[in-house]
Amino acid sequence: MNTNLSSFFIFIAVFGLLGVCHGQLRMHFYEESCPHAEEIVKEIIWNRVAYNSTLPAKFLRMHFHDCFVRGCDGSVLIDSTPNNLAEKAAIPNLSLGGFDIIDEVKTELEKTCPGVVSCADIVALAARDSVSYQFQRPIWDVLTGRRDGIISRESEALANIPSPFFNFTTLKQSFANKSLSVHDLVVLSGGHTIGVGHCNFFSNRLYNFTGKNDEDPSLNSTYAAFLKTQCKSLSNNVTIVPMDPGSPLSFDNNYFNILKQNEGLFQSDAALLTDSEATYNVNELLNSQNFFTEFAQSIMRMGAIQVLTGSLGEIRKNCSVVNP
Repeated sequence: MNTNLSSFFIFIAVFGLLGVCHGQLRMHFYEESCPHAEEIVKEIIWNRVAYNSTLPAKFLRMHFHDCFVRGCDGSVLIDSTPNNLAEKAAIPNLSLGGFDIIDEVKTELEKTCPGVVSCADIVALAARDSVSYQFQRPIWDVLTGRRDGIISRESEALANIPSPFFNFTTLKQSFANKSLSVHDLVVLSGGHTIGVGHCNFFSNRLYNFTGKNDEDPSLNSTYAAFLKTQCKSLSNNVTIVPMDPGSPLSFDNNYFNILKQNEGLFQSDAALLTDSEATYNVNELLNSQNFFTEFAQSIMRMGAIQVLTGSLGEIRKNCSVVNP
């Protein structure tokens, strides 16, 4: 193991021992009510990731999209009904995946501890455990104690999930609305080091950036030429390309290296270099140890957005349906 990661894991061990809590979330919330809860989640998630290396990006994105709409309350998991279009129906969420595995985890937990572990906590744990499989140990702490929301609306997902077309001002405001700083914005953007992007979310940068059949001048021209070989038209909404072509399945800080080479895939990636504070943070995160340390803290802050705790919300029996 390299020294950066060794130091990082020492940090995590110490950080975990401090008993840090955000709001009413805390470490090992289920220690008495369902002692094996976190172990059950990890075992299922690791087994699935071992056979499908695209899952970490999916669960990380699911956690992000959940937290940005009504807070981290599992509302992204709820299915639409004849009377309500849920968050799942919103355009940013149509490409989410891994819901079946969340259901598998929930089913197992319901067998062991009925009505105890929230779907919101399962999403937060699945994000951490899937990304951590690569390292064979947890790379950030997950505080638990979230309860599940009972409202899920397509319109709220559209209004709250940051768009890949956002400029820096809009991005900054979107994160500020969730009490997250510019620093958090830059650090969490590093999640784009894994996963893929659909052509239709960035092809305007290749073919029609300002409405004049032009290319985004901030995009590395060699990279743009490559992207045009993959995304041959503005209307292509099927083809996908890696967000971090150098190591698309490895959770690392390479995202910041490619960003500095003007090879960020989305307009929202490139936007980070248009602000001096954000650029300063990008430069700091070129150091691998800095990235792992800062990501652990920022994703914990994100995981505490507007959480329901105590007697608020409910513990869903089925993650895709509100309790009757």
